[in-house]
Amino acid sequence: MKKIKVGIVGGAGYTGGELIRLLIHHPYVAVSFIHSRSNAGNLVSSVHQDLIGDTDLKFAAELSGDIDVLFLCVGHGEAKKFLEAYRIDDNVKIIDLSQDFRLAKNSKFENKEFVYGLPELNKEKIRSAQNIANPGCFATCIQLGLLPLAKAGLLDEIYTTGITGSTGAGQGLSATSHFSWRSNNIQAYKTLNHQHLKEIHQSLHQLQNSFSESYETGALSFVPWRGDFARGIFVSSTITCDWKLEKLIDLYEVFYAYQPFTFLSQEAIFLKQVVNTNKCVVQLEKVGTKLVVHSATDNLLKGASGQAVQNMNLLFGLDECAGLNLKASAF
Repeated sequence: MKKIKVGIVGGAGYTGGELIRLLIHHPYVAVSFIHSRSNAGNLVSSVHQDLIGDTDLKFAAELSGDIDVLFLCVGHGEAKKFLEAYRIDDNVKIIDLSQDFRLAKNSKFENKEFVYGLPELNKEKIRSAQNIANPGCFATCIQLGLLPLAKAGLLDEIYTTGITGSTGAGQGLSATSHFSWRSNNIQAYKTLNHQHLKEIHQSLHQLQNSFSESYETGALSFVPWRGDFARGIFVSSTITCDWKLEKLIDLYEVFYAYQPFTFLSQEAIFLKQVVNTNKCVVQLEKVGTKLVVHSATDNLLKGASGQAVQNMNLLFGLDECAGLNLKASAF
């Protein structure tokens, strides 16, 4: 099989680094270039030092047009600026990891249209798409916990808390990303106003028309937390539900029966089950009429670069799991 030629823009950051780690070992991919203005000419392994011995690639200052797919691992607002500055051939597929094109109202840019790339929701649309807007990390974890309930029309008011590792803040230093601040510390942030609320509401409304498409209604109340660990997301969502637990378990098992990365656990889940994998694990707990849905993902993989590769596999008709058979850290 002819290999897919890949270009990466923004290869020096956390998501870019994870994407490189996945793609240089992907059986059907050849990495054509990794663009970085600040690191042009330097070995990729001089920035991502764990890649010593894995690749001799160097960061490029220029783009190459001889590619099949372009990954944009850039900051929010930067993808649109990049596409304004560079003319990308219409035959080149684009997978954007920023939030610029995730909402339906922002999904068209000039002659390009982006499909929201949550495979468990939009798999058939992804397969026939040209461009993908990769979902947010918290958005992915929360949605995978709630999609079956939306499909069954069971959502009303949702109360969600979630904790994320320091890599979720990106590589740029800030007061709250320093080790001395994060160590033995947690903090709530962006309470009830996280940027991923909009895409979550959009997806839940897609499956349950009665659920508000606008986050401003407060139907989903979300309090995110900064955690004192490097990577991973753990989310707990609470709703009122009259269904028996056994019926809910059947609902989830049917919904995710053909989704290779999302799993329902009958036992208490924990973060190390998913760190360094493209998995999401989900657990249901019920007391009276209160249902709590726990979900856990790796924010850099299923929440970003792993899901981007999953989307690439679907775009090119590959095995959805190609290059993503990863081992959990476990200990």
